[in-house]
Amino acid sequence: MGMSAKKFSFKGGCFPLHHRQQGKAPTSALPIENADVPSQVVVPLRQHIGAPCQSLVKAGDSVRMGQLIGQSKAFVSANVHAPVSGTVKLVGMAPATSQQSVPCIVIENDGLDTPDEALLQTGKVDLASADAKTLLARVQQAGIVGMGGATFPAHVKLSPDTPVDVLLVNGAECEPYATCDERLMCEEPETIVRGIQIALRILGAERALVGIEKNKPEAIAAMRAACAQDARIEVVPLRVKYPQGSELHLMYTLTGRKVRVGERPTHAGVVVQNVGTLHAVARAVDEHMPLISRVVTVTGAVKQPRNLRVRIGTPFSALLAQCGGMTCEGGKVIAGGPMTGPAQHTLEVPVAKGTTAVLVLPPAEAALPEAGPCIRCGRCVDICPMGLEPIFISAYMLRDETEKLEGLHADACIACGSCSFICPAKLPLTQGCVLARDYVRKHKAKA
Repeated sequence: MGMSAKKFSFKGGCFPLHHRQQGKAPTSALPIENADVPSQVVVPLRQHIGAPCQSLVKAGDSVRMGQLIGQSKAFVSANVHAPVSGTVKLVGMAPATSQQSVPCIVIENDGLDTPDEALLQTGKVDLASADAKTLLARVQQAGIVGMGGATFPAHVKLSPDTPVDVLLVNGAECEPYATCDERLMCEEPETIVRGIQIALRILGAERALVGIEKNKPEAIAAMRAACAQDARIEVVPLRVKYPQGSELHLMYTLTGRKVRVGERPTHAGVVVQNVGTLHAVARAVDEHMPLISRVVTVTGAVKQPRNLRVRIGTPFSALLAQCGGMTCEGGKVIAGGPMTGPAQHTLEVPVAKGTTAVLVLPPAEAALPEAGPCIRCGRCVDICPMGLEPIFISAYMLRDETEKLEGLHADACIACGSCSFICPAKLPLTQGCVLARDYVRKHKAKA
């Protein structure tokens, strides 16, 4: 391909309502505001795919904002830093958005935001003379992960074991309700472009393609203006189609390249990074700022939907209170969007690095529909973006007929939720497919 990207269209996919119109103004038009910093933060030591961190502090220790408080010797892991200054109150287990209890560090906020010494070492790096390994080390030190929700450590993605010639920047934000990436592109595009340039320098890649769905015209215009002076970067408007933001499908849409099941995009010469991730990369390199805050969309059945810049460790309850509280009782609170986000059993779970949204669904929308018999319509097969047969994979798994899963490639499921969304019988297809995927992966690992 030349410099101008040729767009392809992946098979399947669906078209859920985006629910970007909330209250008096579209959520996508609401500017980013700073969330109130709570008196106490709960910082999970596992906010990423890979090995959990070990606490470097104990109860009674004083910490500074940005101080390293959790670390692992494993390469596939991500450092954890104090989002506030104050005193460590507890190191122990606490609920997390993953629906599990994980090791956490509870910090009593002193309200001073006394910065760690590393945060005082600011100064924009000259990329022309900068060493790629030094830049990568700063990204690793900052504990940056994939902020679109996947939470894969950024420094691992930026250390491919095969040559990479193109960086794909994920600005699709195809999950309904979430508008955090869109607002970041509208308000701080220069920082994102700076992150793209840093990533290109680390990877030694030739160009970057920024994929943004066409329902975000302001973001497209802002990003185009920000990268106008860098011929290596092209902004590509994309068709509004779910799951356009899946890295495998974004890769095919923008480059036409594919990989086998189990392979990463790097095997096709591609690295995919979310716009929020690259924003954090720029701040890490130029400001020594670790990942201690992120933008979160608080929306749905709340009185004042907002896009908030939130310190990691802030409880959901505090964000909902700042947004005027919920407009209903007995509904459902989701971390992320309705297609892939897990429902929460308590409002005291903390915002983590991968929390894109806090979504409140009213009881009528939260109620699980009564499942009926499969009518063999084939819609789930037609819509599956991975070309799978969800009805058979789910049925065999839920009936414990796991021997029949062989040959159905259940381990390729990306848990996008499209099959459950389209099913007229309201069958729990996604849940069954995810169980089957994990089962097959475990058995392959043992073999």
